[in-house]
Amino acid sequence: MEYRWRYQDAHGRDVAGPDVMFTDQGEAEDWFSAQWRDLLDAGVEQVTLLRSESEVYGPMSLHPAG
Repeated sequence: MEYRWRYQDAHGRDVAGPDVMFTDQGEAEDWFSAQWRDLLDAGVEQVTLLRSESEVYGPMSLHPAG
């Protein structure tokens, strides 16, 4: 199974983002930890982690809770 991120705006509409596939969930989460600020700067407001086409979790806001 492959993992990937779905990128969305604040209204839940899909937006373009890096088309990167990962072999496991930990690899996907490590990549996201290093990239989330750049994604937010590019207009991504929330992400969902997908395993094949099934949602693992999300949507998760890229904005700090507060």
